[in-house]
Amino acid sequence: MTANKRATHPEWIDPDDAPELTDEFFEEADLYEGDKLIRRGRGRPLGSNKSATTVRLDDDLLEALRSSGPRWQTRLNALVRDWLKTHKLDELEV
Repeated sequence: MTANKRATHPEWIDPDDAPELTDEFFEEADLYEGDKLIRRGRGRPLGSNKSATTVRLDDDLLEALRSSGPRWQTRLNALVRDWLKTHKLDELEV
């Protein structure tokens, strides 16, 4: 009978060879109390006032935003917010 390669156990690894658990590791970790998530380690903080959405943009506009570097989505948010300060949605022709 042939053995299933997935069922074979890998060689034992010495726990002393494990990477050091730094403060940064624990800061990025999710904190659970039982099964309840208390604090997310990475990503958008719980209770954030932003929502994920899907928007279709013209290719040239998207390319210009992305070419501006990291955080282009934050800049897009700021652009729309600034535009809304001086314009009304009903005056926009679509």
